[in-house]
Amino acid sequence: MRRWQEADAEALYKYASDPEVGPRAGWPPHQSVEESLETIRTIFGGDGMWAIVLKQTAEPIGCIGYLPKGQSNIEVGTAEAEIGYWVARPYWNQGICTESLRWLVSYCRDVMHFTTLWADYFLDNLASSRVMEKCGFADTGIETTCPTLMEGSDKPTRVKKLSL
Repeated sequence: MRRWQEADAEALYKYASDPEVGPRAGWPPHQSVEESLETIRTIFGGDGMWAIVLKQTAEPIGCIGYLPKGQSNIEVGTAEAEIGYWVARPYWNQGICTESLRWLVSYCRDVMHFTTLWADYFLDNLASSRVMEKCGFADTGIETTCPTLMEGSDKPTRVKKLSL
């Protein structure tokens, strides 16, 4: 993991323009390198966001982060946060999201001192649910929608929770 850099815009576009990636995470595919650069500047550049990079090449292939109270799509408490992640399609089913989420859970517990992490996934994205389960998240039984999402705001999501 490392912080996003403006120089990552082309690599981000390469993967974020894939029509199979963004909609699974709640955003439309990127249409240009300029859009990817703007995303780095306005969304991925925040304190709680990191690029998931390949160890061999340091190329960013995804994103992971947390959203504290006031920024979350889910109603979270003061010492809580919502987590989110995505990884490029060529790297699906390789354990990269699970490894990245385990890192983020440790960071949120040990550095941010959050007491609870929340996450949600679209009902048709069971791979994301499995990543959460491998990292200790439990199903809450709550189904909701996330009206602030750029894409899929009307699609139902399932909420999971991890007490730290």
